[in-house]
Amino acid sequence: MRISRYPPPALRSTGIGRGVIALALCFNSTLLGPNMSASRLLYSTTIFLGAFLLFLVEPMAAKQLLPVLGGSSAVWLTCLVFFQVTLLFGYVYAHWITRCQATTWRRHVYLVTLAAATVLLIAQKIFPAEPGRGSDQPVTTIFSTLAFTIGLPFLLLSATSPLLQVWFQRSKGGTIPYRLFALSNFGSLLALIAYPFVVEPHLTLQFQRSLWSFGFIVYAVFCAVITRQLPAPAPADAVEETQAPAPAPAKAKWLWFLLPLAAAMQLSAVTSHLTVNIAAIPLLWMLPLAVYLLTFILAFEFPALYRRGIVVRLLVVMLASLGYAISKTDVSLPIGIAILFFLAECFLAGLFCHAEAYALRPKNPAETTLFYLWIAAGGAAGTFCIGIASPMIFSANYDLAISFFVTAALAIAVTWSDGWPQRLLWSTASALLLFFAIMLHTAYAREAILEVRNFYGTLRVKQTVGPHGGTERMLLNGTIQHGTQLFAPGLTRTPTTYYADNSGIGLALHHCCGERPRNIAVIGLGTGTIATYGAANDRIRFYEINPLVRPIAQNLFTYLRDSPAQITFADGDARTSLTREAPQNFDIIAIDAFSGDAIPLHLLTIEAIALYKKHLAPDGILAFHVSNQYLNLAPEIGQLARDSNLQAKLIESPPDDSLGAYRATWILLTSSHTFFEQPEITTAASAVPTDARLRTWTDDYSSILPILQLSHH
Repeated sequence: MRISRYPPPALRSTGIGRGVIALALCFNSTLLGPNMSASRLLYSTTIFLGAFLLFLVEPMAAKQLLPVLGGSSAVWLTCLVFFQVTLLFGYVYAHWITRCQATTWRRHVYLVTLAAATVLLIAQKIFPAEPGRGSDQPVTTIFSTLAFTIGLPFLLLSATSPLLQVWFQRSKGGTIPYRLFALSNFGSLLALIAYPFVVEPHLTLQFQRSLWSFGFIVYAVFCAVITRQLPAPAPADAVEETQAPAPAPAKAKWLWFLLPLAAAMQLSAVTSHLTVNIAAIPLLWMLPLAVYLLTFILAFEFPALYRRGIVVRLLVVMLASLGYAISKTDVSLPIGIAILFFLAECFLAGLFCHAEAYALRPKNPAETTLFYLWIAAGGAAGTFCIGIASPMIFSANYDLAISFFVTAALAIAVTWSDGWPQRLLWSTASALLLFFAIMLHTAYAREAILEVRNFYGTLRVKQTVGPHGGTERMLLNGTIQHGTQLFAPGLTRTPTTYYADNSGIGLALHHCCGERPRNIAVIGLGTGTIATYGAANDRIRFYEINPLVRPIAQNLFTYLRDSPAQITFADGDARTSLTREAPQNFDIIAIDAFSGDAIPLHLLTIEAIALYKKHLAPDGILAFHVSNQYLNLAPEIGQLARDSNLQAKLIESPPDDSLGAYRATWILLTSSHTFFEQPEITTAASAVPTDARLRTWTDDYSSILPILQLSHH
């Protein structure tokens, strides 16, 4: 579908677009005042534009990388680590440029770097990621791709706020304009709000990149003008050291680092929790980050609104409540309520950490960039702890529990001078959170015979006594079940969960091919349940990106080894593997890939359908598993079927506790004129629902906002 149907004026015509513009103008006039000079306007506009571009490119770059790594929810978290680390380097760069007032050559270095970033950006047209590379080393792939594509522009954008604040103070005199930092965060917040609600639903990635490139060129011109207008630096001996305020104490400097560290840990842990259980999409990336930035704005622009006594009491209640909730792994909240509560806790924690850091800000202008440097270092360390270190250290996901405990421990240090009531409150809270963490560990370990974790998620195999008296094993990704096997006599080859005989995939496998051998592809291995349908001379090929899944399916479950079919495996992302393979002539391709409960959207685009059709036999069947708590995928799959000239039917099978079968929803697509006419299929199938709001997903466009179901459990 051509982009001309959704021109840029659509952004201005939407209610959200008008609201964003009005809010920006209101904030700008309130912050900078009615009597703003041209110079102040140039500084404020450049800082605002730099921050807007900085946070607009983050979801763009991460969304482009999602297909490269199988649509994993960990892609955004790893990108967030890269962004925070590069932000730190940007602050180091700003600190290096401004730390010596008597030199000018560093400004020339800045101009050269600015020009180099612009040239490189134009030359490569912004981060042209190569799909299908790097599933073996995902973290390295993300860091190297981002570094070589948007690394230099991102570093310069990161340096904008602290650098221009110091230059403005040196040009105009007076104190450091910390309000410009709030303006910077407001620009970032607007970008985060605009992307999922305005940019993503209306513009393709290619057009987004073109607009962003133009914006960066404008930003570079503004920065060059400011640099050329800077007055000659004063001689080093012109400033009397005796006039400078005393440097900040060591304790304050440690808290400049530790408080942002706790806030960044909260941001990363909450984001991970939401995206693993719903979908790796910009909307759920942006909500916690927007809340995080909002706390920066309130802390630096409206410090008088912060009331420690109120915030700490609300925060301790939220920490204790959610700490208890996450320790109950067998209980889940409706996702709308869960999002609300986790965002509220993230807001309170971020406001506490950032407001307390602001209260400890330096009085000496010479320490301004150092202050921002420590804040950035804390943010980078916090995201690194959750995004990189935690999956390497822990075999289960304790991210939320750890971030809650660190926040409570820091609250003890910050409120220690408030007296024994606060000391007792936060000491008790810390002990309680530690107890909840132990409860969480106990819950994970209970009945678990295996716990492993990597970039693609946390896998756990749970063993219990089933309803038939025999052993029952279940594979879980986080809290989402990905397959169960009954080990009672005579039931080991019974397809359970979403793959029962009367499910969509069960009916497709029974009625696709008559008596002849079948050639089957399955995207997403899980426990290998579909192998139970394999007969002698059948061929089944499983496509699986997570290297931990295959040994689990082969060693702890028997579906694969008991199947008489010829079974093969393709490691890595399914689309990448299928792109590289010659046409396979599959009778059925089952698309059953989930990360937690999240859907890899790159497997559900018009280009993906075309690839599947290339590998299908004549009259072959595509079977999409769309059972999902939070996304109504059926109308979008129906839209894809219509645009691909395929017939589509929805088959929903009821649960059967006696056989371990869940309610399952599958959509079958085929060009066959006879398959859906079979009585067994006609009885079970129904029409796929439609939704006029939907636009066909492509590799260059997708938005799940219209199909999000926040009211479901």
